[in-house]
Amino acid sequence: MIEVTRFNNSTFLVNADLIETVEETPDTVITLANGRKYIVKESAESIKSRIIEYKNNIFRGVFFK
Repeated sequence: MIEVTRFNNSTFLVNADLIETVEETPDTVITLANGRKYIVKESAESIKSRIIEYKNNIFRGVFFK
């Protein structure tokens, strides 16, 4: 899971394995495989970096609390 921020500054976790697309339109829109869309403050590049970090931690056997 990766943490992202809504425009009201609340944060939530998104299952990185369900992310289908990340677009900047100019706001960043995350679309999940089930069709749900989330508009977040982070850039597409930031989301990409978080997904890579999350996946690397899984493959290294690092678990989150």
